[in-house]
Amino acid sequence: MASAWRRLGFYVCFLKSKLNGGPDIISRGRRVIPGCARGIYSATGTWTKEYTLQTRKDVENWWHKRIKEETSKISEADKSKPKFYVLSMFPYPSGKLHMGHVRVYTISDTIARFQKMRGMQVINPMGWDAFGLPAENAAIERNLHPESWTQSNIKHMRKQLDRLGLCFSWDREITTCLPDYYKWTQYLFIKLYEAGLAYQKEALVNWDPVDQTVLANEQVDEHGCSWRSGAKVEQKYLRQWFIKTTAYAKAMQDALADLPEWYGIKGMQAHWIGDCVGCHLDFTLKVDGHVTGEKLTAYTATPEAIYGTSHVAISPSHRLLHGHSSLKETFRKALVPGQDCLTPVTAVNMLTQREAPVVILAKADFEGSLDSKIGIPSTSPEDASLAQTLGLPYSEVIETLPDGTERLRNSAEFTGMNRQDAFLALTQKARRKRVGGDVTSDKLKDWLVSRQRYWGTPIPMVHCPACGPVPVPLQDLPVTLPHITAFTGKGGSPLATASDWVNCACPRCRGAAKRETDTMDTFVDSAWYYFRYTDPQNAHSPFNAALADYWMPVDLYIGGKEHAVMHLFYARFFSHFCHDQNMVKHREPFHKLLAQGLIKGQTFRLPSGQYLQREEVDLTGSVPVHANTKETVEVTWEKMSKSKHNGVDPQEVVGRYGIDTIRLYILFAAPPEKDILWDVKADALPGVLRWQQRLWALVTRFIEARASGTLPRPQVLSNEERAEGRKLWEHKNSVISEVTAHFTEDFSLNSAISQLMGFSNALLQASQRVVLHSPEFEDAVCALTVMAAPMAPHITSELWAGLQQVPGKLCAHYAWDAGVLLQAWPAVDPQFLQQPDVVEMAVLINNKACGTIPVPQRVSRDQDKVHELVLQSELGVRLLQGRSIKKTFLSPRTALINFLVQD
Repeated sequence: MASAWRRLGFYVCFLKSKLNGGPDIISRGRRVIPGCARGIYSATGTWTKEYTLQTRKDVENWWHKRIKEETSKISEADKSKPKFYVLSMFPYPSGKLHMGHVRVYTISDTIARFQKMRGMQVINPMGWDAFGLPAENAAIERNLHPESWTQSNIKHMRKQLDRLGLCFSWDREITTCLPDYYKWTQYLFIKLYEAGLAYQKEALVNWDPVDQTVLANEQVDEHGCSWRSGAKVEQKYLRQWFIKTTAYAKAMQDALADLPEWYGIKGMQAHWIGDCVGCHLDFTLKVDGHVTGEKLTAYTATPEAIYGTSHVAISPSHRLLHGHSSLKETFRKALVPGQDCLTPVTAVNMLTQREAPVVILAKADFEGSLDSKIGIPSTSPEDASLAQTLGLPYSEVIETLPDGTERLRNSAEFTGMNRQDAFLALTQKARRKRVGGDVTSDKLKDWLVSRQRYWGTPIPMVHCPACGPVPVPLQDLPVTLPHITAFTGKGGSPLATASDWVNCACPRCRGAAKRETDTMDTFVDSAWYYFRYTDPQNAHSPFNAALADYWMPVDLYIGGKEHAVMHLFYARFFSHFCHDQNMVKHREPFHKLLAQGLIKGQTFRLPSGQYLQREEVDLTGSVPVHANTKETVEVTWEKMSKSKHNGVDPQEVVGRYGIDTIRLYILFAAPPEKDILWDVKADALPGVLRWQQRLWALVTRFIEARASGTLPRPQVLSNEERAEGRKLWEHKNSVISEVTAHFTEDFSLNSAISQLMGFSNALLQASQRVVLHSPEFEDAVCALTVMAAPMAPHITSELWAGLQQVPGKLCAHYAWDAGVLLQAWPAVDPQFLQQPDVVEMAVLINNKACGTIPVPQRVSRDQDKVHELVLQSELGVRLLQGRSIKKTFLSPRTALINFLVQD
């Protein structure tokens, strides 16, 4: 045996026992390695047969740095190669990673490694969503500056990510609080302003009394509480900056149809936008025939019938009755609570120049999110009733032809058109004249982006007494934040206290002016960051169009489902806008979306609502109770939180179980879109630990067989042994097909691991002569190791190092001079594709993978037939005969059948 090891190039290590406290020494030629009583082949030259805790530590310590160096470099875009852009939502630098971070980044890292092995040019970038209220609140609490707090957190979290062995494209790192990033956020804001899509108005806004700032509608939950602080939101009238997201509602709604399924997220987006059937139109207001200078925007679901307007209705809560409007007193005098009130104010439609009275409706709430709407009796019985009650004149503008077609009359140049053509023509004319016309819903409101806090992107506008609001010239960007040290957290922007910064010259007339002191909502920063990753060092524009067109759209976007409405809606809006600005050719930013589930921890809560630590709970009785008071304790699973005492420190679990084990646990415990209930005693963690040991045992058996002194000779195999090898060949091709589909189509990486587990079990059952002489066995072991590499890069790197040294290789198609992560992803053999269609069905018993059986494609979706085939198979006879089967679940999509049995 020793001579065989020497032929392999392995070295015999002489271990010296510790005497008098002296260190263990391994002699390897001239090299002396202290402290390696147990080692790995890569360090000692000797293959370790057992995969122990120490072996795992040695493997990860050795390969961590080497894997990082091997995979971190991304070349500039080579347009001759196919690209793959995998993006995980970037984190807020809170200073500490949580298990949710570990899950999303493990998924993105695994997909990125897989796509590299497929020959794709891949970017998997990382950055920091670094502005926001938490940093400013921390500055107030800790007497720190938000910038120093944020930068120290970034430094710490970057180290944490590095310890997890993640292969991010760090050369593309971005940080939203740095001027070289937010300069371009300001640039895009000015482009929106120039396009008429950023504007300022007085409005009834959502005020967070804890964080002392306004919130967009999307940032208020269904209970009327702030999405961040949890405080009950108050209503205030303030002059604020808005981005006109309603202008893209119809385009964004329609574009959803061309996107692949997003695990229900498309439906959430569609619901949020609403049915886009009408539009807003602009009016000027008059009193006694005199133009007041006030304007009003109102919605109608039937703009084609605008020439039949009888009135414009506003709600009692409209800003004209409560804000700083010059008409406030006029409207208030006309108001009679509980009644529909005709006012002396007249609204002049800026498109048709037709006049109609303004009416204050008795009901406080309109449809959707409206506070004003256009009354058109021809298309609304409710409007007709009101017009009749108040004696308001109007024109009938819809006539129905004998064939049922409706067309317009009394409608100027639109007369004679059918309603659909008139709708298109009128809304287009309104948009052209910039007096409304953007097709939207009655529930969507424009995006309120003003924030009365310091730590955010300064809004690049100047307020001039003579010129009004004026954008900062592009060549003067960025408008950087002044250095402020005193933060109170009280109402009003802290920027207003920096007089040297606030007072400036008007860019247009050079007269005395003041800067805008509100900063932008941090969602503006994250609404375009995926573009910046394509060209992060560009100092001349937000990004180069050619680079953006090469990398975009993002092929796979991974993040939490909680961002399915706000962030995703804003990001899609910015992408549509940049497309219309001819900055990019793609309208939609994300192709496939994977909304990963939460990782939940077990919580223990008293009836009072107080959360307990696990040590405070007595679990020995029939029901859990408080160890001291004996009060009954409610046990549930909730999102991990420090306040609920159910969080898990990623560094602690990685230190205990290892990077690969935690990666495999996270990927195997549940499909990515489902929640994981964190319980390391459950089947998932012991299962992946055992699987790593089986992989090690499989490769060890192969190495020992080839080290026996007998070189492989496939010709000596019997017909029965050749058939066994042929079966392994078929199994290998089936697994390659299934695992590749999971990586590219449904991202059910848990099912991919199940397939590999079943495959490794089959290989462990191979006869000894097949292990030694069969090229199919050698190829199967190598393919298994390569396919496991994206998910468990450290252990597979060591396994591959062992395989590299095996003599007499029968498979020449692997790059034996390169590491496992640089191997090409295994391909299905062409001969296999020519076989009759057969599906390799994975068989699970009580959720545990037990093996596979071949099933004809034609019956693979028939649960009863698959059930019967399993029972008739050798696997079924051995494992299921005589057992009580309670239920069977067939998943044709993942080629899996699960038997729930009771012993």
